[in-house]
Amino acid sequence: MNLNKIYPQYFIFPALALYILLFIIPGLIGIYYSFTDWNRYSSEINFIGLENYKTIFNAGSSYFSYIYNTLRFTVVSNIVKIIPALFLAIFLSENLKGENIHRAILFFPSILSYLVIGIIFRSILHPQGLVNNILRTVGLGFMAKAWLADPKWVWSSIYAVDAWRGIGYVMTIFIAGLHSIPRYYYEAADIDGAGFFQKLIHITLPMLRPAITVNLVFGITYGLRVFDIIFVLTNGGPGRMTEVINTGVFKEFALGTYGIGSALSTILFVFLGFISIFLVRLMNRREIEL
Repeated sequence: MNLNKIYPQYFIFPALALYILLFIIPGLIGIYYSFTDWNRYSSEINFIGLENYKTIFNAGSSYFSYIYNTLRFTVVSNIVKIIPALFLAIFLSENLKGENIHRAILFFPSILSYLVIGIIFRSILHPQGLVNNILRTVGLGFMAKAWLADPKWVWSSIYAVDAWRGIGYVMTIFIAGLHSIPRYYYEAADIDGAGFFQKLIHITLPMLRPAITVNLVFGITYGLRVFDIIFVLTNGGPGRMTEVINTGVFKEFALGTYGIGSALSTILFVFLGFISIFLVRLMNRREIEL
């Protein structure tokens, strides 16, 4: 018997057993409960079919806004991080003086926890916080806002804080991708008289497709699972304007409406499953092309 062939299969069983016990089984139980009226106010659990999902997907319900807000955050947060991070990566890959210091400064926020960042920025963006005090000091008091309480500005404030934390991480992945591009492509383009945007479109972006895909995978899965930054900054407010799926799950379980909470969690699981499968196939296809 060839032990080298047995060991890899043998060693996987403990990890697989833990994964099934701690993830697969609870996940399947949660999916089942999403079809029930399970709540803390009754000792009976009745199967109600798709009623929880009908309630959630009712266009006039607050639950439907959770899904809309989650999808909107996923799209916008990726745009406000990926585009600036790309140009920062290009700028900091030009052998500038002190570029490593600049990279470290930009990357530093990504190592902080969302709890710390949320507490800091709740103070900074408070009506009597640092931002408004600076605006008043320089004579721009008319621009002072209740940044996290004003419906017109709350989402912009969340995107700004999220971008402050995440741009450095995205930039680092782009820098790694840029270093893998052979320099002779740019040298040949310079000889042909190509400008910055011509090189960006015809060399940089095509060669950065793997890095772009990785950032999209991380960004989309993060956006769909977002919880910490919104919960700490706004707790879903003002009203329910910034509620997302995960804050909705948290609050439904806190209220004792476990069936609705399980249904929201199942919807998130389905979104993540389909999008992950699509992105993995996209990555494999592009690797083959490259």
